[in-house]
Amino acid sequence: MSTSTTPRRPGLRLAAAALGLALALSGCVQSGRTTHPDNFAGEIACPVDPDPSITASVRIGWQAIPNGDLVVKDLQLLERCMPEAEISWLKMNSGGDVIQAFGSNSLDISLVGSSPAVKSASPPLNKDVRVIWIGDVIGAAESLVVKDPAAQTLADLSGKTIAVPFGSTAHYSLLTALGDQDLLSEVRVVNLATDAILAAWQRDEIDAAWVWEPTLTELLENEGHTILSSEDSAGLGAPTFDLIAGTGDFIEANPELMRMWTTVQAEGTRLLNEEPDTAATSIAVQLDVSKEESEKLLEGYTYPTLEEQSGEDYFGGDGLAEDLASTAEFLEAQGEIDALAEDEVYSRMSHGDAIEEAAQ
Repeated sequence: MSTSTTPRRPGLRLAAAALGLALALSGCVQSGRTTHPDNFAGEIACPVDPDPSITASVRIGWQAIPNGDLVVKDLQLLERCMPEAEISWLKMNSGGDVIQAFGSNSLDISLVGSSPAVKSASPPLNKDVRVIWIGDVIGAAESLVVKDPAAQTLADLSGKTIAVPFGSTAHYSLLTALGDQDLLSEVRVVNLATDAILAAWQRDEIDAAWVWEPTLTELLENEGHTILSSEDSAGLGAPTFDLIAGTGDFIEANPELMRMWTTVQAEGTRLLNEEPDTAATSIAVQLDVSKEESEKLLEGYTYPTLEEQSGEDYFGGDGLAEDLASTAEFLEAQGEIDALAEDEVYSRMSHGDAIEEAAQ
C-alpha cells in the first residue's frame, strides 16, 4: 500500500481498454492482408525525412481496435520512415497477452489496456511499463444497452440485473454512472464476458449490459436500445482510453527510434482526424470488414492529436499520471491488484519525452 498522501483527482480513472473488441474482431483478421493496396505506389509518404541511421529492432504488438496504430501498420509508415530498422508486427489478442510478452522480453511496444498496464506496474508484478501514446478516447463505442423499451434512464433499472465484463473500461464506466446517481446498491451487477452477455440476453437472464462491438450491435438488433455511453461517463470525470505502452528498458535504450515512432503515430492520428476516408480504408483492410463498417466503428472514438497529448490533460502535465494512479485505486477496490504502488510508479508510467520532442 502506498504511504504517499498526494491527492488523487476524484473520478478521473482509466480501466481496461476495450479488449473485448480486440478479441471479437481478431477472428476476422486475415494474416495475409497486412498492407493497404492503395498505398503500393507510395501515396502516403513518411511525414518527415526518413532516417536510415535508425537500425534498431523493434517488436510491436497490435490489436484489432480501430485507431491510428492500424493505420500506421497498414500504410507501412514506420518502415518508410526507418528503412534500415527491423520492425516486426505481432498480433496480440488481449492485454493479458501483452503484459505476459513484456514480462518475457518478447515484445517492446504494444497497444494495451490501462488496466493490464497498471496491473503490471503494481504489486505483486512491479514491472517497468511506460505509457507512450493515447490511441483513442472511448465514446459511444461502449454503451449501456437496455431491453425493456420503457426503461429510458438509469434510474429505471432499479432492481434490475446489468451485465458487464469486470475490470474493463465498460465496468468502470458503469460504476461511475451508477455512483453518480446513487444507484450502486439498487441494481445487481454481474460479471460476464461479451459472448456470455449475448447468450444471457437471449435467455432473458439479464436486463441490460454495458458492452462494446460487435456485441453492442447484436444486442441492439435483439430488442435493445442505448441509454448511456462512455462519452457520458467521461462527462462525469471518468474518461476511458486505449493506450500504447512499452518496456522501460527498450524506451530508454532507443530514444531516436521512439522519436520517430511518435512522429509516425501522430501522423496516423492526423489521418484519422483530417483524412478519414484514407484512414477508414486502412482500418477496413486491417480488420477485414467493409468500408462502411469501418466508418461506423470509428464514430465511437475520439483521437487526441499530438498537440492535445502534449498538453496538461495528458502527457504535458500531471493529467495522465493522475488517471493511471486512479486506475490503480479502482483496481485495488475491485481486488484486481494486491496493493497500490508508490505514487512515483504511476508518474513514471506517463512517459511523454518523445511526445514533447515531436510536438516542438
